[in-house]
Amino acid sequence: MRVALAAAVRTLPRGAGLAYEPKFDGHRLVVLRSATDVTLQARSGRIVTSAFPDLAAAALQLPADTVLDGEVVVWHAGRTDFALVQRRAAATAARAAVLAQRLPASYAAFDVLELAGLDLRARPYERRRALLVDLLLPLGPPLQPVPMTTDPELAATWYDTLPASGIEGLVVKRLDQAYPAGRRGWQKLRHTDVRDAAVVGYTGTPRRPLALVLVLPVGDETPLVSSPLSAALRSEVAAEVAARGAAPPTPAPATATATAIGLGEVPYRALDPPLTAEVRHTSTRHPPPEVLRLRTDL
Repeated sequence: MRVALAAAVRTLPRGAGLAYEPKFDGHRLVVLRSATDVTLQARSGRIVTSAFPDLAAAALQLPADTVLDGEVVVWHAGRTDFALVQRRAAATAARAAVLAQRLPASYAAFDVLELAGLDLRARPYERRRALLVDLLLPLGPPLQPVPMTTDPELAATWYDTLPASGIEGLVVKRLDQAYPAGRRGWQKLRHTDVRDAAVVGYTGTPRRPLALVLVLPVGDETPLVSSPLSAALRSEVAAEVAARGAAPPTPAPATATATAIGLGEVPYRALDPPLTAEVRHTSTRHPPPEVLRLRTDL
């Protein structure tokens, strides 16, 4: 199932016929309810049903032959916690059941692509949204429709106030728009501290990378060492490194070192060509950039 994507914008789009949704900080997840069971698919196409048994069980309430598009999140201390979502996504089947009790997942659905065997992708977003709300409101958590407004002023308020809850920004869609599968047919407005960065290397070993070396799209292009990677990201980076062959350590001269905030200059292993990662970063001084995810959809 190819999912719709969004193109980044720098200002809030305004005009008639637009809808605004909060952009949750989680993992993209397609829920496929067949006549007999449920399959959970990540944006990459990987099947992750075993990692989220709580969501799979809840989705059994959906009508047979129904497909939802949305984001899986984990709430902690009043906000969504991306590190906890990564922990859930990386869990083995044996561990997933335990984590489902300790770190229950929620599903923020923002589209219905098929309902009871009827393909809805060609229908306008406004109609799909109405069907999504009618479908999920009677069921309740953990399957919930994302909030939506057509009021740009309310959307601007969401953009300003919701980051405290872990909201990344806004997604903007046309009310008359069909589902743009595999295309950047939506728009996304992120908060300025979340951006894409070039991954020019990593610290640690090819099998156990510890942090990424990043060149941010702003500043003097000095390579910066990220904060330590989560277990899920370490595995993902190790797989990327293995796929292209382990790179030798970068030589020691200062021109081939990266700045580790609080530690000075450190050597690293180079990646050529670079990868791309989505990072959260507010200052070149403190704290170090936090890697949110690798961008494999570019």
